[in-house]
Amino acid sequence: MYKTILIYKIICEVIIYLIFFQITQSFAQGQEKSKVPKTISELQTAIEKVLEETQTPAVGLALINGDSTVWITGLGKANVEKNVDANEKTMFRIGSTSKMYVSLAILKLQEEGRISLKDKVRDLVPEIEFENPWEETSPILVENLLEHTTGWDDIHLTEYAHNVSGKSLKEGLDYHPHSRISRWVPGTRVSYCNSGPPVAAYIVEKITGQVFENYIQENFFGPMGMENMTFFETDDYKQYGVTLYKEGEPQKYWNIIMRPSGSINASPKDMSKMVQFFINRGRSNGSQLISETSLKRMETPTTAIGAKAGLEYGYGLTNYTSPYKSFVYRGHDGAVNGGLTELSYLPDHNFGYAFMINSDNKVAFNRISDLIRSFQTKDLESKKVNVNPLAKTKEVNISGYYVSISPRNQMLYFLEPIFNAQHIWQKEDTLFRKGVLGGSVENYLVENETHFISPETGKISMVQAEDPLDGMVIQANTRVLKQISPVKIFGPLILGGVWLLGMIGAILFGIIWTIRYWMGKIKGGANIWVRLWPLIASLLFIAIIVVLSIGTVGLFELGKVNLITISITILTICFAVVSAWSVYYVIRKRRATMNRIMYWYSAILSCLHLIVTCYLLWHGMIGIRLWS
Repeated sequence: MYKTILIYKIICEVIIYLIFFQITQSFAQGQEKSKVPKTISELQTAIEKVLEETQTPAVGLALINGDSTVWITGLGKANVEKNVDANEKTMFRIGSTSKMYVSLAILKLQEEGRISLKDKVRDLVPEIEFENPWEETSPILVENLLEHTTGWDDIHLTEYAHNVSGKSLKEGLDYHPHSRISRWVPGTRVSYCNSGPPVAAYIVEKITGQVFENYIQENFFGPMGMENMTFFETDDYKQYGVTLYKEGEPQKYWNIIMRPSGSINASPKDMSKMVQFFINRGRSNGSQLISETSLKRMETPTTAIGAKAGLEYGYGLTNYTSPYKSFVYRGHDGAVNGGLTELSYLPDHNFGYAFMINSDNKVAFNRISDLIRSFQTKDLESKKVNVNPLAKTKEVNISGYYVSISPRNQMLYFLEPIFNAQHIWQKEDTLFRKGVLGGSVENYLVENETHFISPETGKISMVQAEDPLDGMVIQANTRVLKQISPVKIFGPLILGGVWLLGMIGAILFGIIWTIRYWMGKIKGGANIWVRLWPLIASLLFIAIIVVLSIGTVGLFELGKVNLITISITILTICFAVVSAWSVYYVIRKRRATMNRIMYWYSAILSCLHLIVTCYLLWHGMIGIRLWS
């Protein structure tokens, strides 16, 4: 449903991604830059080349310029096995782009005086379960649901896995409300959450007395002239819908438990009308469906501390910024299991686009996006960004190391300080931000002590702000970063590196020990068990990663009680028990007769296993039940 769902960041996928991120980035940067397409024919050729090189079956796309349709098409295969070609009527799944209609509905009702973005959610729908420890002083408002500033965790794996058709929106919200607990003061930090917009959609149902999907059909799909756009697996979708492919494997239809968050199916022809609606500032087929003022509010982040501090990048009402060179697109993208979508438009230039692929290939997705944007902006003049001369002599005291304090998935937060720490430093009038483990460098020009602007777009893209819980923080786009000691960054990295090398060594040594034991060159008893216990712990941890990797092939299975999820629970407990026992055993047998180098090797590795166990236990990863 949002490209970071893409679809839900499972632990091992995150680890693998982070380990190989720098390698793939370096490779990508080494590629020859694509030639900017100057005509539709050149653009089509370039996109078809991407499809071929990335083995992406099909793309549906729509390019719009004002009231004019520049290009609507479907390229490639809607279904590989049946050799079905894609065309402009082929229906794709647009994932979280669907959320835009929730905000449109709320804004329309606000224009009619039937609701306000400032209304308290608890007052409107007391029957919807959620927890907010700050409800008395900072209640959750309707706008928090749409700007993802509720502080809620993203929906849990069991909600993703609940692939059942025919459920009402209320039934979907009632199924597993345990993720809807505010982790910080609402209206302060942005953290993407797939249950916020569905609660807003339920408010629409309650106010109008209509099923949400019927309300959208009557007030938006119909007036916009959508021919096939739908939230359901209709007969039209069964006839015209693409087959989605995850890692090349066809996927079954996913009945999303909260449809307003990501269920819409649409053709390139329908998406062209959606793009035109935003370009024409809320007007479609001669009717003003919502006012330009409402649309401007949709595009403007207001509730997070960064927005209040002047940040010009960010997430509005299910509508966010996406910079490209000197231009700032607005829109939303989306993801389902085996499908990716992007809808973007430039309000100041009256054009935009939407494209969808029936694959989870992010490389193809990003390359197509860059091709379209380079084509659309090729004749636009880049803005010149003026630097405040006073800033060149001003030292801004924010250099240091940072970690995010607004995680989307709380389950994975234990990885954040280790793999995604950020380094910020200053040189004259420019600030630089980069991941400690690598990645691209973000540049910011110093406007003043709290505002930092993009040298490409001239927009305030990073600010210093005051968080009610953590004090002074940095917000860069939607990420809220807190400064921490370098020791807390490099300490775990060094320990983790030594631990990984220790496990690799234990496995290699284990092969040698086995051979020597069979040859009678290593005595049994404590001599062998001191070596074996940390080796067993190492093998258990590897088994956890292997089982998780198997589980991510069928993502929905990780949200259910089955052999894979039960195995993960048991293996994490076994890893913890063996790690603790290993430390106890090496201490107890410290005077045993054996090679002292091997003894200390085993003792150190045992201690590292125990440190990792304590860290995982603190973050709730030992005995974790993915289905709960």
